[in-house]
Amino acid sequence: MKKLGVKERIIETASDLFYHNGFNQTGINQIIAEAGVAKASMYQHFKSKEDIAVAYLVKRHALWMEQLLNFLSTKNTPKDKVIGLFDFLTDWLCEVDFRGCGWQNIITDLPNDHDKIRNQAINHKNEVRSHIHTILKDEYSEEQSKELGDQILVLIEGAIILSQIQKNKWPVLTAKNAAICLLK
Repeated sequence: MKKLGVKERIIETASDLFYHNGFNQTGINQIIAEAGVAKASMYQHFKSKEDIAVAYLVKRHALWMEQLLNFLSTKNTPKDKVIGLFDFLTDWLCEVDFRGCGWQNIITDLPNDHDKIRNQAINHKNEVRSHIHTILKDEYSEEQSKELGDQILVLIEGAIILSQIQKNKWPVLTAKNAAICLLK
């Protein structure tokens, strides 16, 4: 197995720490120690903890979207794809022991002046939103696909946070049933 380079070790270590401990609760020195890199090496790749968090979110976004698209690729109709979003969420949330959404988690833990991180969260949520709109355009008008898509996104986001609070999948299953009703 190929050994990770300094930059990759920093991103991987920070990703785990940010996701499980939170942005504010994770310090640069902890990232450096757990990644096994020198402080000077870290600063060659990243100017700040915010830049590390941006790299974490970019990597997380690519991986999450790839997993979502692969999961949905087996679904045939737009309705099946949209309902499949909730099945994907159920599997994912169970896999991460209901730790929740990395973007929701980091935003709630974010100082006001960290716009680069906030922008990454917005970009991720907007891409998910756009993807839902695109799926629905095959079956609904553009206006309907946007309205329904936004309603579905709100169901998804609420289900994720409530599942994290409850440590249970029932919120996603309930949101899925609500989505089925919306799509009738």
